[in-house]
Amino acid sequence: MDTKPLLLLALYLAVLLATAPFLGRYIRIVMDDAPSRWTAWGRPLERIIYRLAGIDARAETDWKAYALAVAAFNLLGVVAVYALQRVQPWLPFNPAGLAAVAPDSAINTAVSFVTNTNWQGYAGETTMSYLTQMLGLGVQNFVSAATGIAVLFALMRALARHGGSSVGNFWADLVRSTLYVLLPLSLLLAVVLVSQGVIQNLDPYLTVHTLEGQAQTLPMGPVASQEAIKLLGTNGGGFFNANSAHPFENPTALSNFLEMLAILLIPAALCMTFGELVGNRGQGVAILAAMAVLFVIFAVATGYFESQPNPMLAQAAGDASPLVAGNMEGKETRFGIAASVLFAVVTTAASCGAVNAMHDSLTAMGGFSPLLLMQLGEVVFGGVGSGLYGMLVFAITGVFIAGLMIGRTPEFLGKKIESREMKMVAIVLLATPLLVLLGTAIAVSVAPGRAGIFNPGMHGFSEVLYALSSAANNNGSAFAGLAANTPFYNLLLALAMWCGRFAVIVPVLALAGSLVTKRRIPPGPGTLPTAGPLFVVLLVGTVLALGALTYIPALALGPVAEHLQP
Repeated sequence: MDTKPLLLLALYLAVLLATAPFLGRYIRIVMDDAPSRWTAWGRPLERIIYRLAGIDARAETDWKAYALAVAAFNLLGVVAVYALQRVQPWLPFNPAGLAAVAPDSAINTAVSFVTNTNWQGYAGETTMSYLTQMLGLGVQNFVSAATGIAVLFALMRALARHGGSSVGNFWADLVRSTLYVLLPLSLLLAVVLVSQGVIQNLDPYLTVHTLEGQAQTLPMGPVASQEAIKLLGTNGGGFFNANSAHPFENPTALSNFLEMLAILLIPAALCMTFGELVGNRGQGVAILAAMAVLFVIFAVATGYFESQPNPMLAQAAGDASPLVAGNMEGKETRFGIAASVLFAVVTTAASCGAVNAMHDSLTAMGGFSPLLLMQLGEVVFGGVGSGLYGMLVFAITGVFIAGLMIGRTPEFLGKKIESREMKMVAIVLLATPLLVLLGTAIAVSVAPGRAGIFNPGMHGFSEVLYALSSAANNNGSAFAGLAANTPFYNLLLALAMWCGRFAVIVPVLALAGSLVTKRRIPPGPGTLPTAGPLFVVLLVGTVLALGALTYIPALALGPVAEHLQP
């Protein structure tokens, strides 16, 4: 294996882990209601928003009211985005004269962007007007990420507080995370991306003449502003069909590195925010370390498999086979194998889904890693907010298992973990595997599902499994050989995305509602330390055991069988 992927991985992690503590502390400050010099600039605007919306930012609610607010806000988002797509021909900022989006595709896209999945069964430049991209998809890129942060803060408050019933105010959490975190970072990244050549305009599409004398249409649009939040919010939906492989979205090696960094920046920082909020920075470091260990394992494994030549190509090359170095199929030559592999692992470790290469062209075991990263529940850094609350569910599971082994009531951060908490944890752990496996079984069992499979055999099965894994775990990337822009797949994947999002959010909030009522007790002689290397090992083992074992039969029929076939 070439050393270039390892050096790039080391540089990436060094920059990410060096930045995370500073941003994590900043998020902790701005999400608090206390006055601070860091929020002074936005306080007048924040008060105006509350006044216009009729929100009392100081009125906290219990978990049920919090969950109801989350559900109502997201349902409204689905209706708004669906309607915007259906009426876009009669609205401004549509220089290409694009038609209304088909009903099944419109509902799929609306659910996709509201749930932070950004699965795209369409090509953006030939389907969505500038207004739809900005007012519909762009807005949801912000507020879907802010929803994840809000739910995370509800759980973190429940773990930090000494009794009570309230977990926060969803509307205040939504506004603060958008105003003080997502907007400033997106503005900064957008300006940097423009400096690298990412376009930002409202111009009509350009018609140019190639060297061969043929006419070619170049799509334009407000790309940089959409690109920034697509990455920082772990959304992933590309302005163009080629996503971050398109030179107008990701033109240089530096823009590629910054885009990868942006994907994991907030998820990593939130681990440090967690440590600050619960009064134990070591706890945040331990969780971040577990995520980093898992990330390195998958990055090295994927890099190894993609650095091997395609065996069929090497066989065809004959005596020239030593010249076939690595699997370059589906990758941009300006990025090469190392940067393409790291991007693939970053985007599936997070629930992002942005891509700078064709995942369908990865080797069988090279594609195994992104698929398994999603199936672990998107907790290896994961989505903005959602990754950490998913990892905290695994942490609670780990201490519960450890407690059973020594015959002691398990505790996490001084809160006793009892039957009600474990029921909620079980729902979270089982919901997405059930959606993935049941959805895959339905898709390969009925004629409309099989009709979309263009690749026969095991790889076709892998494509369906990848699509359902991506949708239910709110990732959004794809093995694009599957023809998924059909009424069957649009509706099936929309259902998987919606249930995958809220079958996790609701029990997580119920878990928060149960934990917040408990007083924190001081650690005793038999308390498992959760801020050291032993806990990191326990957490990594819990994630791999519970996450991977659920999918063994499906993985064996898909990428593993592909790898083993002659």
